[in-house]
Amino acid sequence: MAEQFHHYNAQAGAIKIHYVREGRDGTPVILLHGWPGFWFDWHLNIGELARRFDVIAPDLRGFGYSDKPDLPPEQGYTDEAHAADVMGLIGALKLGVVDIVAYDIGAIVAQAFALKYPNALRRLVLFDPPYPGIGTRWFEFAHIPEIWYQSFHQLQLAEDLVGSSRRATELYLRHFLSHWSYDKNLFSDEEIAQYVEAFSQPGALRGGFNNYRAYRRAPTVALTPGWAIAHPTLVLWGDSDSIIPVAWSDNLKDYFKHLTFKKLERCGHFCQREAPEIVNREILAFLGT
Repeated sequence: MAEQFHHYNAQAGAIKIHYVREGRDGTPVILLHGWPGFWFDWHLNIGELARRFDVIAPDLRGFGYSDKPDLPPEQGYTDEAHAADVMGLIGALKLGVVDIVAYDIGAIVAQAFALKYPNALRRLVLFDPPYPGIGTRWFEFAHIPEIWYQSFHQLQLAEDLVGSSRRATELYLRHFLSHWSYDKNLFSDEEIAQYVEAFSQPGALRGGFNNYRAYRRAPTVALTPGWAIAHPTLVLWGDSDSIIPVAWSDNLKDYFKHLTFKKLERCGHFCQREAPEIVNREILAFLGT
């Protein structure tokens, strides 16, 4: 499954970034994964998109098969640090101006990238994105059962428990891949095995958890109110996402000046996996214009 793609490594500043690249024609399109994820989040999208674009799917620092620097989270795992890595990858591969497709943590990174490196970005596609317009709804009492893991990830105990065995890692990741999907049996055992292998790499659990630690300890550019992105942006939002409900899309127009918004029916948090044909079609149409 993973072997059908071409894998590479690039030096982005001080960080070695692992990435999959397919197709060398057309506009470069960078796919940014979320948590729990890595490049494999896009395995049902890369092939179709590569028919028209130069597709690059990296593992963000701390994830999968990229470097996992031993730095304080508030220094090494902020959205700005990730955005700088993406810019470093663009420079290393001499991509010029790119399009970015992203969700979850990747969507936060994409927004930070758009704000920090506006001239390097052409268009943006986001799925169910965390953004400032959500406001305090993250922490409303009724939503607390959905975000318990974000507090759990602050603890060293989280790494010790989840990483105590491959079975423990599998159970933890399987919970989120199932719970956040509309179809609770969506991910196959073979797919889940890919996630377990990636998060069993040395430092991968800590690297993923460090993103949540960074957001708690340091200012987050992409989640701080007061900005607006001018790039044409397509937002696709699953109507059954329990962690980032579609009702929270109500303030998108305040933050994206040129917004196209579409709701995906019977789709949860993992739009690119849950509705790959629709997502691929929407990306091709939006980025191809």
